[in-house]
Amino acid sequence: MSVERVQKLLARAGVAARRKAEDLIREGRVTVNGQVATLGQKADPAQDAIKVDGKRIAFEAPHRYLLINKPRGVLTTVADPGGRSTVLELVPAGLRRALVPVGRLDFLTEGLLVLTDDGELAQRLSHPRYGCHKTYEVKVKGVPEGRQLDRLRHGIVVDGRRTAPCRIDPLRVTPTRGNEGGNAWYRVQLAEGRSRQIREMFFRIGHPVQKLRRVAIGPLADPHLPVGEWREITESELHALRRATAHEVAPPPMEPGSAAPRGRAADRRR
Repeated sequence: MSVERVQKLLARAGVAARRKAEDLIREGRVTVNGQVATLGQKADPAQDAIKVDGKRIAFEAPHRYLLINKPRGVLTTVADPGGRSTVLELVPAGLRRALVPVGRLDFLTEGLLVLTDDGELAQRLSHPRYGCHKTYEVKVKGVPEGRQLDRLRHGIVVDGRRTAPCRIDPLRVTPTRGNEGGNAWYRVQLAEGRSRQIREMFFRIGHPVQKLRRVAIGPLADPHLPVGEWREITESELHALRRATAHEVAPPPMEPGSAAPRGRAADRRR
């Protein structure tokens, strides 16, 4: 933990609300290293003994939240028995303890990924019932027709389940040698993230994905973060993520006759 005002530390530890904590300090009931605390005084709970009415307050270590721009050819996992590179290896060894990647980006997909030791936030970001949209930029072979894209927007059946409606916006067409139509780029926003979903969607309309990168996780984006680099998620970004996942949303409709998914396989996310 970093150095902060004592009243803020007490509020974060659940001792009292901020104003009540200030009252406790004014009343002389709070000490720091045996000395009566003063309003506005700062302390480091990792180094200083903070007591209220003679009882030392226990402070939990804060969670860590990192944003990483995953390269192609790196696994979204903590470790790989086969010795392949993982996203944890892109973070300094001293920061890796208890960190896990939130959701999945497949081996050939690059883009933004959250690493954290906060299990509650990880669940809210990865599970579709909290409605955290993921945004991708996709390059596909050829240029799909409008009616084909509409099929994807409204949902198609993959492995017995219809995909949730999604947003697909055209970005540009890049010319290719010997192909007047070129290849197309799209921005795709998913409300759910089933395994290899975008690749499966475009493959089923005859336009396989050539490049795929995630550019946003809910409100969290950083177009300036280089591939392979990481940074701490800011307090304002963290607040925006929590606000975006504060409420549950209705699940997508099941196909008639299909069974509800069970177990961990149902929760695999991209």
